[in-house]
Amino acid sequence: MNDPVVVQTISKKSLSRGTKSLLLLTALGGFAVIGGLFAGNASFKVHNPEIAEAAALPPLAATLLSADDLIPSTSPHINQGQLKSRETLIDLVTRLGAEHSDANRALAGLFESDLIDPRRVRPGLEAKTWMEGDTLTALAIKSDNDRRLLATRTSAGDWTTAELKAKLIPTYKNISAVIETSIYDQALKLGARDQQVVDFASIFAYDVDFQREIYPGDQFEMLYESFVDERGNPIRAGKVLFASLNGKAVTKGFYNFTPEDDGVSDYFDENGESATRFLMKTPINGARLSSSFGRRKHPISGYSRLHKGTDFAARTGTPVYAAGNGRIERASRYGGYGNYVRIKHANGYKTAYAHLSRYGPNIKSGRRVRQGDTIGYVGSTGASTGPHLHYEVYIKGKPVNAMRLKLPTGRKLAENPEILSTFKVHRDEIDALRVSHSTPTTLASTSTAPTKTP
Repeated sequence: MNDPVVVQTISKKSLSRGTKSLLLLTALGGFAVIGGLFAGNASFKVHNPEIAEAAALPPLAATLLSADDLIPSTSPHINQGQLKSRETLIDLVTRLGAEHSDANRALAGLFESDLIDPRRVRPGLEAKTWMEGDTLTALAIKSDNDRRLLATRTSAGDWTTAELKAKLIPTYKNISAVIETSIYDQALKLGARDQQVVDFASIFAYDVDFQREIYPGDQFEMLYESFVDERGNPIRAGKVLFASLNGKAVTKGFYNFTPEDDGVSDYFDENGESATRFLMKTPINGARLSSSFGRRKHPISGYSRLHKGTDFAARTGTPVYAAGNGRIERASRYGGYGNYVRIKHANGYKTAYAHLSRYGPNIKSGRRVRQGDTIGYVGSTGASTGPHLHYEVYIKGKPVNAMRLKLPTGRKLAENPEILSTFKVHRDEIDALRVSHSTPTTLASTSTAPTKTP
């Protein structure tokens, strides 16, 4: 049976209340000592029956103090460090001064409370130890930007574990620029993070090939959210709320919206038409088009014949995605195609992926896949002169040029007037955020969104 869980918060103001606050801090197994690992408004869960009883005292206020505010002048010695490659958590804690037995007992509490899985930790994870001589009195692990795990030694010598989470405050930023080198470079210079740029590219994955159809002078705009703590420190990136591209290949803007009937978040243009298409234009990121659809002299056989697909040169191991929803017809070796996957989609469409180095997780004949699932990885198996993806599209058994294919559109909110009305209100709210959170910069340009129709 799990120990009772208590949710409690501590504030600087509460410390002035005197003895009751100090008693509660003591009951919390030395929690005050490790408060400094998490600044700002936060809540924590404590796994210990004695602490659950202690929490019956009058509740404290909301803001957790820093360690400098809480630790007295006779504070224990503090060590901190990061997990190295091929190092275990016990290795890290002992490197930070703890005896092996203390490190094992402190971590055991975190493992038994299912607060952390030692098999899933990665290099760079941060930890802090509080030492009194050779004795470990407290351990804190930063498992995520908004999450700290705490283990403290009680007066009886037992260990208490706690999970501390930040109160996240959403903020918004709107960036725009004329493209000089790449969207990626300029978006990062303006403050966006990697994930937000990836999301931006995914929104336009059905309309533009970012490797070949982005030109200097094209413009982009991105409104995104991020989350900070109460001191304004960035904690984690949020989603892209609006994205637009104004260029030679496409001029479109899309709003993030979740229709209430299916609860599936998607991106829609100003008229409520989904950015999602039946098939992705390219089922791979960061690849170079190395051979187009059409007749050519085969590089191995030497014969001139129809090249029924499009080749994308990429590093071995680059993920390959299912271009659309469907069922796998084949996932096996297939002659000169090497490791091969073929997917049957609706409306007589099929897609095929060849020369894979290996297959994606659980990819086998008969299994259903969703658009964007990883179905394999780039390789050079079969009749291949180097690592690349050979991608084919068939319509009713006939091979077609995927790069010139006019794909069916996705959902249209106009089919449900009530949902379309809700979307328009949401769209206007996002437009207001775009105006109020624009960031003046030498890279910024005017809004690139198409003009809305009434």
